[in-house]
Amino acid sequence: MKNVGETRETPAGAPQEEFATGERSTRNRVARSILDHGPSTVAELAGRLGLTQAAVRRHLDALVADNVVQPREQRVYGARTRGRPAKVFALTDCGRDAFDQSYDKLAMDALRWIAEHGGGDEAVVAFARARIAAQARAYRAAIEGAAPEERTEALAKALSADGYAAMARSAPPPHRGEQLCQHHCPVAHVAEQFPQLCEAETEVFSQLLGTHVQRLATIAHGDGVCTTFIPKAPPQDAGAPHTAGRAAPAPTAPKTSKTTHNASASTAGRNPA
Repeated sequence: MKNVGETRETPAGAPQEEFATGERSTRNRVARSILDHGPSTVAELAGRLGLTQAAVRRHLDALVADNVVQPREQRVYGARTRGRPAKVFALTDCGRDAFDQSYDKLAMDALRWIAEHGGGDEAVVAFARARIAAQARAYRAAIEGAAPEERTEALAKALSADGYAAMARSAPPPHRGEQLCQHHCPVAHVAEQFPQLCEAETEVFSQLLGTHVQRLATIAHGDGVCTTFIPKAPPQDAGAPHTAGRAAPAPTAPKTSKTTHNASASTAGRNPA
């Protein structure tokens, strides 16, 4: 599980780092106990963890502030006794996500089953395209509301809203164009096994921006950032009509990139030997 919460105060004489580590460890134990045993009262947590109720309340306050747990009234089955029902603390969706989940394995198992029983690679490609097409509706609306020179930035903002931590920046000289950089990929582990997800995404970027785009790097194949090059149309030159409308050459990928800089929409996400 990821560490949850932060230290808010340090008792006198306790080294800051040592105290903070102990606080996080105990807080994780409190959250883990709720995960293992379900919604729990302060008294139940204190008994299971060997802590005082005051200490449990302090950790619960921090976990509530961090949206890891939430208080609720305890459900009573049968006849109610006198007095207010005891308050229990349950994990939020955010709190559950802080623990290791098997979503990646489930997704890979599902795609592998589709490939083996539902039509091979073509079925996986169809799934990948349908998945990104559903996301692309919001992206298209954002792009259509932006000026032509601001469309890459609009796409980056729309991607960030979906958790991709994206940004747009100018491509390094002498290349004419922009780079769309995604610093996070929610499906990187699955895309490592099924590059069709990256390929479908690249195709959609091309469709949304109305130009050929080139994938330079992907997190799924060991690069630090997913980087896509969006060329800028060259100026019209009456003396050289044969070059009009052609995409500008792609810049080379960052030095840390393992992905070929020549990747097109048909090979995006793959990591050639």
